[in-house]
Amino acid sequence: MSNEATSFDKRAHVAIDLGAESCRVSLLQWRNEEPEVTMLHRVPNGPVEDIGHLYWPLNRILSGVEEGLRKAADAAPEGIASIGVDGWAVDYVRLSEDGKPVSAPFCYRDERTVSAKTEAETRVNAGEMFRRTGAQPLRINTAYQLIADLLAGNERETPWVLLPEYVLHWLGGRRVAEYTNATHTGLVNVESGDWCERTIELLGLSLAAVPEIVPSGSVVGKLSGALTSLPAFASTELIAPACHDTASAIASIDEPIEHTAYIVSGTWSLVGTVIEKPVCSTEAQQAGFTNQGAVSGGYCFHRNVNGMWMLKQCMEHWAAEGRVLDIAELIAQAGNVDPIPGLIDVDLPELLLAGNMSARINEALRLAGSNTIDDSAGHEPIFARVIFASLAHGYANTLRNLESLTGRTFEQIMILGGGSRNALLRKLTEKSTGLPVICGEVEGSTIGNFAVQLATREAQPGTPGFAGSVRRWAHRLGSHKEACA
Repeated sequence: MSNEATSFDKRAHVAIDLGAESCRVSLLQWRNEEPEVTMLHRVPNGPVEDIGHLYWPLNRILSGVEEGLRKAADAAPEGIASIGVDGWAVDYVRLSEDGKPVSAPFCYRDERTVSAKTEAETRVNAGEMFRRTGAQPLRINTAYQLIADLLAGNERETPWVLLPEYVLHWLGGRRVAEYTNATHTGLVNVESGDWCERTIELLGLSLAAVPEIVPSGSVVGKLSGALTSLPAFASTELIAPACHDTASAIASIDEPIEHTAYIVSGTWSLVGTVIEKPVCSTEAQQAGFTNQGAVSGGYCFHRNVNGMWMLKQCMEHWAAEGRVLDIAELIAQAGNVDPIPGLIDVDLPELLLAGNMSARINEALRLAGSNTIDDSAGHEPIFARVIFASLAHGYANTLRNLESLTGRTFEQIMILGGGSRNALLRKLTEKSTGLPVICGEVEGSTIGNFAVQLATREAQPGTPGFAGSVRRWAHRLGSHKEACA
């Protein structure tokens, strides 16, 4: 956007980033014609267990979002032009006739989808699902969660909306599924970018229940409700950015990425690159890759690798025993551990589950033929070093498959998200892959969210010029980012 354009409307913008560990509300304001981003509010998050199932604490999340928005209104007397929401994929809210949630949304880690996926594959096999939708048929996918609803006796016609888009709906927007987020459901035709009617029919789901798919950057309504009594929200638009947080993070990359692989490092690690055409071969499916929509109109072609989830679970276990640790200090101590007992397969199904993580890691070490770690005070850095070294090893294996499947040779790796702060993980990744690692945005999802909102002011979403506008804004927003520590 030109300076002339920014001087036309200097109102602020808000980005809401829903995370599996915390939800953040950030504010973009103009200082001397330059954008300045401030995180105003953070809401701790995590699934809660109730009667044997895992749910997201929706009311707590919404209450925190509202508190963050009120802080934004106080901080922005110039007014707020728009609000965008991104977050994790696959989970959704079922809506009653009056638009209210039927119940708290299930967490994707809930084990109800184990039997649901088995049932779904009697209707459509995994290979056919992948060829039609490009989405790796993981049991966490929305498609299998919807099957679980059916098996539990829920009405197939009950409307649903994915979580980030639900927050926009709750704020006053119409019920939609933003394209990048919709592609994670396992129900979108990879060629057309619209719902795959044949797959929905074969699975026994209802096309009447799905939301309209809209492109990244679509205006879905105006803020309504009690918040509009605040002067800053007098005429605030609601924008569906790249509602999937990984797609938002990728949108924060401001340089050509044909020879750059990305690792979006957080609870999960997404290892991949952006491609123009989907890869839906049997080899891609067997290697665990998925094709998800990108703001550019191409595809984020990546594989889910376990991430900081393992360390977080360990730290929660240790804290419950009175061993409360500072993560920065733990990483520093892990850097001095040498040698380690061995490497583990970070993608073992047991390591994706909650609870008893240090015991799970020891079992993984036993399976690998390595010695286990004494889980007592003082040995925590050994666990951390095994996790980081094993993640780096997993990244290297994934990158080799990525090069083979895409025909590309990568020259560097960009790490985005919280993992970009982890100097030890970066060092181990460079050693395992033999490639230089550069830092992307720590808050990449928030930066990408803002870049899409600002691009909406100067280009039509879904057009070729829109992606270029997003990239220019990502460059401008990231021009003052910190270098790798």
